[in-house]
Order: sequence, then C-alpha cells, then structure tokens
Amino acid sequence: MNHPDFLPAATRFLIVSSLIVAMLCNTIMNAFRGMSSGVEPVSDRDSNQGRFVSAQAVAERAGVSRSAVSRAFTPGASIAPATLAQVREAAAALGYQVNDLARGLLANRSRLVGLVTSDADAPFQAQLVAAISQALIERSNVPAIISIGSTADDVANASRQLLRYRAEATVFLSGSPPASLVELTRRNGQPLILVNRAETGLDSVHCDDRDGAQRAFEALRLAGASRFAVVNRANPSLSLSAREHAFVEFAAASGFQTKSVRAGRADYDGGKEAARQLLASGPAPDAVFCVNDLMAFGTLDHLRGASLRVPNDVSVIGFDDVPMAAWSSYRLTTLRQDPRRIARDVISILDRRLAEPDSPPISVYFPVELVVRETVRVRR
Repeated sequence: MNHPDFLPAATRFLIVSSLIVAMLCNTIMNAFRGMSSGVEPVSDRDSNQGRFVSAQAVAERAGVSRSAVSRAFTPGASIAPATLAQVREAAAALGYQVNDLARGLLANRSRLVGLVTSDADAPFQAQLVAAISQALIERSNVPAIISIGSTADDVANASRQLLRYRAEATVFLSGSPPASLVELTRRNGQPLILVNRAETGLDSVHCDDRDGAQRAFEALRLAGASRFAVVNRANPSLSLSAREHAFVEFAAASGFQTKSVRAGRADYDGGKEAARQLLASGPAPDAVFCVNDLMAFGTLDHLRGASLRVPNDVSVIGFDDVPMAAWSSYRLTTLRQDPRRIARDVISILDRRLAEPDSPPISVYFPVELVVRETVRVRR
C-alpha cells in the first residue's frame, strides 16, 4: 500500500510558516507607520495596480475631516447621523476598508492570536488548527500559525516573535514554553493557553487521556483479548505517555501484562515499524492499542501484510478519530477527540483570562468518545 497523503487539501492553506507570519508582522508595522503619518499603506502589489484606499481619500470625497472618518468607523464614537451617512456612502463608493492592523498597534494590542504547532501536516493537528482558526475568526481575531521544530529554542523563538508583535494570546498545540518565557509573557499581559499539555500554573485544555485508555482496554477485553500491546512513539509527549501508562495500569489491575513498543515518530511509518517489532519479538498480540490513529493505520497495514486477520486474529484501537479512520480501507475503531469542542474551550478560556487576568489557572478536561467500527472483534 502506498504511503497515504494525510494532509486534507481543505486545510493546507492554514499551515503557515514562520516566514509568512514574519511577513504579516512586517505588513502590520508598515500599516502602523502609514497611520501615524496620516496616509494609508501602499499595497505589496505592483504600484500600477494602485494603492489601498486611504481614510484621507474618503474624507475628501465626503467633504469631512479625516477625524470624522475615524469616528465613523469607531463603535460608540460621537458623530452626527448626517456626517455618518456621508462618510459611509463615500467609503462604499471607493471600496474603503478600515485598517484594523494599524489600529491595533496604536492601541498597543493587535487582534493576532498565535497558534504554535509542530507536525502541522498530521491529520488531527490540521483539524485542530482549522477548528481553532475558525473560532478565532468568528471572535474577530486573526490567527497567526507558526509551525515549529521540536526543540525548546523553537518554542521560545515562536513565543517571543508573537510577543514582539503584541499578539493578544498564544495557544500552544505543541511544545511547552520555558518558565522564563512564561514569566515574560505574564509581565506583558499576554495569555498563554496549552492544548493537551500539562504545565503547572498555565491555562490549559486537556483530553481525558486516562478515561480514553480505560475505554480502549475495556473494549478490547470485552472482545475476549488476553495478549495486549501498546504502540507509541519514541520520546512521546506527555499526553501520549499518559495514554500508554493508563492502559498498562488498567490491564495490570485486571491481571494482564502489556507489551509496550515505541518506534520512530507518531505517524504511519512509526506504526508499521512498531508492528514489525511486535511480530518479531514473540507471539502476536490479540489486541493492540495505538496512541493515535496514524500509528494505528500503519499497524493495521503491516498486520494485514503479515497475513493476520483484523479483527479475527488481532483487534486494533486508535485515538483521535481523524477523517481517514472512517475510510473503507481502515474502518478503525478509535477514541474521538472533538476539535470543535477544543476550539470552544480555548475561546472560553481566552475570554475568561482577558476579563480576569489575575485569576487562578484554568484547566478544562473534555471527554473522549469510543467510536466503534470494524477493527475490534465482536464476541458472539
């Protein structure tokens, strides 16, 4: 089977590199300079294609002052109804749009919210980025997506970049900021929110990994399994480790040993490598819990390639419920995390933190759902 392309086309446009974010921030600074001088910024397009319509142009067409134009587009500002109508009519005729980027910098607060992630092309990360981005846009924010490497320096540099450009908040989907950076952001009033990360003293949204592992074990045990294995990546995140350790614990409490295999990255190839290790190390297990769906896909394909029948010989459960889990080639039984639920929780925490900056850390745990398909044996 060919290596699948796991990045949905609909979400590719959301995966923004650090370079693009830097270009965006440069555009903001140019906008700020333009507003400070009373002139709207020039477009990055060829000069023959014209400039952005300026507030001064609207003022001249409407026969009012430039400050009247500003008041016309400022909620709650004092302006005569007749003047407001003149300005709006002129703005519509010219195609004028308010320069929110420059306004944010004048107020020392942008509407940018940083989303810091690694493995941005992984299906669940792509879903999560898309869901949080949509929720932020509905909140009138501008999501700035930074794809990072796995080192502490990568995390710190991303956060400092967003802090320098006055991002309203930073949401970490991967990695954890160092303590020194946490203190720096606190002094500058920038909220930090972690997703599926466990750091003391920070706002966070967590999947209930322990409950998910228990549900996986109970489903496999109900299928009659007695030889259990867990597939994880080398150097797993805290969340992936929690799933593995909880599963092993629940199996041990019921009198069963579990073989844990860690291999490569938490992706398709890592799943295939782990399955190879499992089959090479002794009798095949009759139940495998994979800490995410990508590893489950690789595990399934290798088991089938080794002439093992799923689920008759081996039952397999994943975690995440990415769209490919429902494909007819997999029909994977898995634990579902709801990206839209996570996005709602992130927005809720952001609103609460901005309203009460000195309140204690907020931690939200959301449940997972067992989605039953065709990779776990049904006892008759």
